[in-house]
Amino acid sequence: MKIAVVGGGIGGLAFALGLKQRGLDCDVYEGVAEVKELGVGITLLPHAMRELDALGLTAELEAIAIENRESVFFNRWGQFVYSESRGRHAGYPLPELGIHRGKLHGVLWRAARQRLGDARLHTGHRCVAIEPGAQGATLRFDNGASVRADVVVACDGVNSVIRRHFHPQDSVCYAGINTWRGVSVHKPILDGKSYLRIGSIDTGKMVIYPIVDNVDGQGHQLINWVAEIRDPRAPMNDWNKPGRVEDFLPIFQDWRYDWLDVPALIGAAQQIFEYPMVDRNALPHWGEGRVTLLGDAAHPMYPRGSNGSAQALIDARTLADELAATPGDPEAALRRYEAVRLPATAKVVETNRTLPPDFIIMKADELSGGQPFTRIDDLISQDALREISENYKRIAGFSLKA
Repeated sequence: MKIAVVGGGIGGLAFALGLKQRGLDCDVYEGVAEVKELGVGITLLPHAMRELDALGLTAELEAIAIENRESVFFNRWGQFVYSESRGRHAGYPLPELGIHRGKLHGVLWRAARQRLGDARLHTGHRCVAIEPGAQGATLRFDNGASVRADVVVACDGVNSVIRRHFHPQDSVCYAGINTWRGVSVHKPILDGKSYLRIGSIDTGKMVIYPIVDNVDGQGHQLINWVAEIRDPRAPMNDWNKPGRVEDFLPIFQDWRYDWLDVPALIGAAQQIFEYPMVDRNALPHWGEGRVTLLGDAAHPMYPRGSNGSAQALIDARTLADELAATPGDPEAALRRYEAVRLPATAKVVETNRTLPPDFIIMKADELSGGQPFTRIDDLISQDALREISENYKRIAGFSLKA
């Protein structure tokens, strides 16, 4: 059985490694000619780490990441709203890690080279078309090459060519939220192991967490930050343009607290990237015949709750399990995978839109009228805020109780 994986990102590589672990081979077709460690930060929650640990990658990841101790929420005035322990500090068997996305991808790519062999990894192959057939599909690439495979798994991201083939009317959903991302060398914030959310998207929101420790030999960290704002009148940001600080810094100009100067953190970034916050509506089905979707190609979601990579990793393990269970009937395996993962991920997509983790701050703003308060407990109890957090964990699949 010839299995073709279109896209060598986090989901595609994890799937390829999972197949190899189960005695199945595949070929990975990646669009870029040379794989480099690019990007900004990513958080690996315990359910993401569970999948990566099963691939034997925990030790290597911990060596190049920062283990989060806590998640802390503040309003835009810098006032404490809620905090909770994370990862091992919350009783999980595995850590929650903040890591450079390029470093994570590098770990997966090196593992794939070692376990699959370079002959199975095809760079410079950007898929531009698919021609499905009764017993598989033919893939066509921008370099003129074509490949026929018995099974095709599309891991080619939010703008998946293969998704568009099966669902040509499908489009990204944009609700007026734009984001800007960067990394800055900065002294540790709080204890240097905190994942911070400050403010809300209607008045400005920052997500801030460290991804590299002692980056300069002087104790400073590489801090990942994301600025978000919702403006229904604003056009959608572009994925392919560098961000301009003047487009969003005025929103955060007065965000100076005893424990953090937000404008200074933003100003320290060497490069800024702009992105739109988009997702797609859940599909009635992911593929047809011996073709299916995985990760962002299947269920792109708002980057809230650090959950996109985790869901892709769960997809990868689930599909590898199903194909290994009935290698003689891959079409049935793909349909079983879809029956399990499509409804589960659709619920996460919807929850990221409506009740993400930062709903905690939105609730505090609602109760305070968006103004400073004396004590958060005068407005809402920590138990009530904890239940908002627990509800998200249950839906996303990383509730400790579950």
